[in-house]
Amino acid sequence: MKDKTFAAIDIGSNAVRLLIKRVDPLGDTAATALKKLMLLRVPLRLGFDVFAKGKVSSRKATNLVRLMKAYKQLMRIYDVDEYRACATSAMRDAENGAEIMARIQSSTGIGIEIIPGEEEAAIVYANHAECLSDRCGNFLYVDVGGGSTEINLISEGELRCSGSFNIGTVRILTDKVKDSEWTRLNDLLSEMAAKYPGINIIGSGGNINKLYKLAETKDEERATFSVDELARLYHILKPLDVDQRMMRFNLKPDRADVIIPAAEIFLTVASVVKADYIMVPVIGVADGIIDELYEKEYHKD
Repeated sequence: MKDKTFAAIDIGSNAVRLLIKRVDPLGDTAATALKKLMLLRVPLRLGFDVFAKGKVSSRKATNLVRLMKAYKQLMRIYDVDEYRACATSAMRDAENGAEIMARIQSSTGIGIEIIPGEEEAAIVYANHAECLSDRCGNFLYVDVGGGSTEINLISEGELRCSGSFNIGTVRILTDKVKDSEWTRLNDLLSEMAAKYPGINIIGSGGNINKLYKLAETKDEERATFSVDELARLYHILKPLDVDQRMMRFNLKPDRADVIIPAAEIFLTVASVVKADYIMVPVIGVADGIIDELYEKEYHKD
């Protein structure tokens, strides 16, 4: 049997990603069997429309259709056998989200699912679960996106609690985060901290990966850096304007603005659960989607 090639399309609030992986017959789990062939990220920034105006603009909707046509051709070039396309927070909120998904289906044949926050949290947890199978202790998996933040508490290798919150980098920049969401997040984190002492964070998303790369002090073998180092970086970046961040730290425009609210979210979480460090594996929603496709195909009951 031909070793299959899988693809995932992740339509986020800040960027739209296409990830393609092929099965390596020498591996026996998703972590060892799937080899990345390509990752393409295009910053369409859909959330800036949705969170400010309630819907995706005509221009960005057209660009999303164009991008899906390009992704369709790339999947053909890479001989993709199976794929799944998911849209998250921005499309959940967009008044015209379903209409745009139907337009993409008609124009490209790509069916896109608008998934709820709880499923998004489950996808990112499933992707990382086996990476923690040999680790003891309490870990809080925190995935910060443009429109939402998903958290999963893992204790002694088992998932204990999950939550999805409409707190994201683009929402913060457009001043569309409700106080009630911060309260809900704080309440759940406080409950976790009381019940599971010694929590540390596993961070996911492009911003925490960039912050880790910018850190002067870090443990590269374990891919971790301290919360104190994150706070130091934040206090350097915060007073700078977007252009200054781009020049001084070689940041792209679509990273230079959202990196500040992302750091604020991680620092808020770390403060409540009293975390000392953040582990930064390079994983996300797209990886989780492909892992699910792999498990269904190669580990059928």
